Amino acid sequence: MKYKAALFDLDGVLIDSETLYTGFWEKVGKTHHLPSPTFAYDIKGTTLNDILTTYFPDPKVRADIDRMLHQFENEIIYPIFPGALEFVDSLKASGMKTVIVTSSDDKKMNFLFAQHPGFRSHFDAIVTAADVSRSKPDPEPYIIGARKAGCTPEECIVFEDSFQGLEAGRRAGAHVIGLATTNPAGSLKGKADRIVNSLAELAGEVSTL
Repeated sequence: MKYKAALFDLDGVLIDSETLYTGFWEKVGKTHHLPSPTFAYDIKGTTLNDILTTYFPDPKVRADIDRMLHQFENEIIYPIFPGALEFVDSLKASGMKTVIVTSSDDKKMNFLFAQHPGFRSHFDAIVTAADVSRSKPDPEPYIIGARKAGCTPEECIVFEDSFQGLEAGRRAGAHVIGLATTNPAGSLKGKADRIVNSLAELAGEVSTL
């Protein structure tokens, strides 16, 4: 079967930012005395709104964390994984649609685009937190991504690194490739159709996808 679209998560797949976000959320968890030591990992792939409403019932605390997050995102540098955009472009050249499917909000995306002005042009469409009512691991983000690409989820390849994202892609019915950038490869077994270390690792396989 020839896949018609490639749906990419953002953090941990296209940009090497997960370590930075893990540090930020660990700090938030300690500051607000959350009991879970794995909080920073439990929320990966989840929208900001879901994080705030699930873990922080106090509106004042939610407002402060929202402020802290967007200040953090405005100041950090988003490094693009080596070879990631080249791989995206090679898929486009082969006739596949390319779509970002991220739990990030529009504020963060604007920060990213300001740092990398040509980033957006590599993709045919973008799905952000503003486009969905249910965040990963619900399949809705990838169903919407497929729709924006003009095909069904079964005609898509999903590239993901987080457990929530991998589950979302599989529940949507897509072919899922897991990237061992955030979690060890061994922990991804059984959660993806294939596991790789990076998008660059797939550079020579575009014609077979």
